[in-house]
Amino acid sequence: MEEPILQVKDLNVKFGEEEVIRNLSFKVRRGEFLIVLGPNGAGKTTLFKAILGLIPSNGQIIWLTKENPKIGYLPERLSQDKFKNLPILVREFFHFKEKLDEKIFNILQEVGLVPQEVLNKNPGALSSGQFQRMLIAWSLISEPEILFFDEPATGIDIGGEETIYSLLEKFWKRKNLTILLITHDLDIVYKYATNVLCLSKKEVCCFGPPKEILTPKALEKVYGTRIKFYEHKH
Repeated sequence: MEEPILQVKDLNVKFGEEEVIRNLSFKVRRGEFLIVLGPNGAGKTTLFKAILGLIPSNGQIIWLTKENPKIGYLPERLSQDKFKNLPILVREFFHFKEKLDEKIFNILQEVGLVPQEVLNKNPGALSSGQFQRMLIAWSLISEPEILFFDEPATGIDIGGEETIYSLLEKFWKRKNLTILLITHDLDIVYKYATNVLCLSKKEVCCFGPPKEILTPKALEKVYGTRIKFYEHKH
């Protein structure tokens, strides 16, 4: 079993008087595909921002590596519409991170895009599937060890969503990445997660391998209501 790469101990986050995360503790192992599950308002995005130091928090966030790891982060709902209002091309967007066009070409091809078709377009002019692939390439271009994805398939149809997650799985295995990912989709959890962290309004409801912990009772506790439950064999 791989060694832990990240330890979160007694994490607390407040916005004013509102307690969003309370006494949260868990570990992430190197090479893990951890999915964070929970209803809207459960603190999933807040957790990512706290780990990455983007918002104030109390508790301990400990990187168990000799040096600070290289991290890639794809936030929730990066809007194509906002890009449409910016005078920027895909090529220029990537140049913020990487100056070598050859490297940009290669990563775009790896995510299934044709560089010549997208590099000289505004990101807002791409299809929704192309846009999400471009963002995944953007998150991978700096060769991170750990990737944080906040609902990377938002706004994509079911076929496109499956393609995006298959793509993430391919890079996870090929590059031995550690992935932390937020989703609402239980099918994705069962198919890809090595572990799942269930949050529900400030507290942890469950943590561990999905096949072991995602019982109907646990899911009812997470979402506060009964949801349709199917036994997954894969």
